[in-house]
Amino acid sequence: MPPVLLDFVRRTFNPGQPSSDFSAQWKNPSDAFSVLLILGGDVVARALAQLVGSRITPVAFSFGWVAYAVSAVVGAIGENQLMPLPDTHCEVINAKSGYKRDNTSWIIGRIVRDYEEWKEKAVSEHLKTMLADKDEFDRKKKNEEEPGAGDKLKYPKKAGLCVSVYEAGDAQMGTSGYDVIYWLGFGTTILQLGIAAIPCGISGDWGIFLVTIVGILLSFATGSLPQWKEEKWPCRHKSKKDVILTKGNGSQYAIVILGVGKGFDLEDLAAGQITDHFAPRITRVVLIGLASLWILLLITAAGITENTWFLLAIGGIGILQNVFAAGKARHPTAYGMPLTLVEVIGSPKVMQTLFEVEDKYPYVGANMVDTFFPGGKLRDSEEKRWGKLAEEAEARWK
Repeated sequence: MPPVLLDFVRRTFNPGQPSSDFSAQWKNPSDAFSVLLILGGDVVARALAQLVGSRITPVAFSFGWVAYAVSAVVGAIGENQLMPLPDTHCEVINAKSGYKRDNTSWIIGRIVRDYEEWKEKAVSEHLKTMLADKDEFDRKKKNEEEPGAGDKLKYPKKAGLCVSVYEAGDAQMGTSGYDVIYWLGFGTTILQLGIAAIPCGISGDWGIFLVTIVGILLSFATGSLPQWKEEKWPCRHKSKKDVILTKGNGSQYAIVILGVGKGFDLEDLAAGQITDHFAPRITRVVLIGLASLWILLLITAAGITENTWFLLAIGGIGILQNVFAAGKARHPTAYGMPLTLVEVIGSPKVMQTLFEVEDKYPYVGANMVDTFFPGGKLRDSEEKRWGKLAEEAEARWK
């Protein structure tokens, strides 16, 4: 009989072995932390994008940092940038010239994405009125076609176009916002240190405390690179440009921001993040060094065999903070863009909204027509009205 088969036959039948293995693993999962450290790098990247700017960036030590550190080196060398691209598509339109560009700024993308969360109460109230008007109109029209049919219609979730007009305040580059997301990072770090100190105080096991401290220092060092500020705010300020932010045709909102010589140049900001002059040599060298240290920390953490549940708890708390920071909506002030609401213009009919905007803000309404009515096929009455508004626009602009 071949030796391999002979050895297989001689093995003891032990159905309890898997249970013993599972029990040992769950009592002390010695290798789980080192595996988890290489997962979730994209979450860390987004958390950093949200919080970087000031000298200290409180993104907690967590699972995913090793994966992120390696990908950051690749990004800095191959793509010349640290900041991730925005996770929401939107358009930035010059309100005077009508020039339109796709946004590449993380800041603008998040301001537009989270507008539903940070918009003022006046905007919400105006939208409620628009929805009520649309509901009444739809029900009346349906009942005229078929008696009683309108009563079966569901309440609308969207109505026309709601245009919010804001005035930009004094722009501030290099701010982390100092809101609950920012301070939670420090609170999480303190909690992690407290958990790491438990096995050290009870049994003298200082290994977990050492790994935690080094991980926190590396995470804070990665987020403190000056390059983050250069990439997050690649624009001029004290701009007088008026711009329109919108997700495009079909969106419920359009945001008009009046520059008034105080805010960021949002056209610069929208295009600046994909320029190729970022990531100088010193940044690349530092990132390579940090990535090497993260890998060494991963190898060191793999050698911890006792009290590993404490290490998993530390990493788990950290990833929760990362997820919260990466996904939580923030007010534009947290990005250094204070905005003051001027007024809200909106109607259940998109074209009517654009007419009203154009009446008050020359060129602004007209330069949104191509976005919300692509193809340019307008009714004769609409063409005539736009023609008249265009003739008067220059005089009204002054």
